[in-house]
Amino acid sequence: MYAIGGLLIWLAIEKELEPALLMPMGFGAILVNLPLSGVVNQFSQGMGETRGIIQWLFEVGIEASEAMPILLFIGIGAMIDFGPLLANPRLFLCGAAAQAGIFLTIIIAAFMGFDIRDAASIGIIGAADGPTAILVSQVLHSKYVGAIAVAAYSYMALVPIIQPLAIKMVTSKEERAIPMTYTAQGVSRRTRIMFPIWVSVISGLVAPASVALVGFLMFGNLIRECGVLAALSRTAQCELANLITLLLGITISFSMKADQFIQPETLMIMGLGLVAFVLDSVVGVLFVKVLNLFAPGSRINPMIGAAGISAFPMSARVIEKLGLEADPQNHLLMYAIAANVSGQIASVVAGGVVLQYFANMAS
Repeated sequence: MYAIGGLLIWLAIEKELEPALLMPMGFGAILVNLPLSGVVNQFSQGMGETRGIIQWLFEVGIEASEAMPILLFIGIGAMIDFGPLLANPRLFLCGAAAQAGIFLTIIIAAFMGFDIRDAASIGIIGAADGPTAILVSQVLHSKYVGAIAVAAYSYMALVPIIQPLAIKMVTSKEERAIPMTYTAQGVSRRTRIMFPIWVSVISGLVAPASVALVGFLMFGNLIRECGVLAALSRTAQCELANLITLLLGITISFSMKADQFIQPETLMIMGLGLVAFVLDSVVGVLFVKVLNLFAPGSRINPMIGAAGISAFPMSARVIEKLGLEADPQNHLLMYAIAANVSGQIASVVAGGVVLQYFANMAS
């Protein structure tokens, strides 16, 4: 575990792979595995039990109420501009389609022998959303919370490497060069304000278990769009998001103790996480190809479908780069951004659906 912790720190600092999460997780992994470490609860003769700070943060901030992952969604929501998506509502479909990797991976994990709740927790790595992966695996009481968190954040950081390979497997250069001319379309302030409210209500009616996830994401976006809470919006985007991210990283390391983490299943989870990410991208691309068959006059570049994963805004930047490689005049960024923010909504809704369905199965 010292080596794994060191590797995460190295990846964060030298390779700049999700440094805000991987560096605290790596350092925390070292701390919780030191003999008789004071950051976890210890029992000694004469003094009884002494509380460890990392274990206390885990029990209060994640285990008791999943507060940290949920609060982080306020900051994420405040960062997102849904304007490009509202101007191109058909791209909502891309976000929905790109979540298919979650459910396909759940099936694969279950066939590989994982308990159904663990399989559901592993599949949610495909949401490409670290807080959602942590929350779902914790609520479903998965035995592999630490491995799932490491896989989720590691593959999010590797999106610029994984997605181009996945996209090129299922597209030709001609398809990647399909032009899409962006025309700026205004979205009214009223629509921007009503959108997070509509999404919260509809998602809550369809999947009540998603209310905490979607509701806090949309609450953050409402703070951004209302126009009267500029200072709070900046605080949510910066101070709140940074503080929660910092604490979440070192807190989740409590689930990275050697006896829980060093086992064959960890490698299997890392592999399944990669499968989930690849399937998300591939299904998103194939969905757009099918969609184009029914609307040949207004074709969408198939790569836009891959941007439907929740890795915002990295995935959109990958699509822009691939589009320019195929045609130096083909700028896809605004369409990719629209699909990408759609994926942010779809991923938290998918997390709520997984929670509702598999929590009920467990009971």
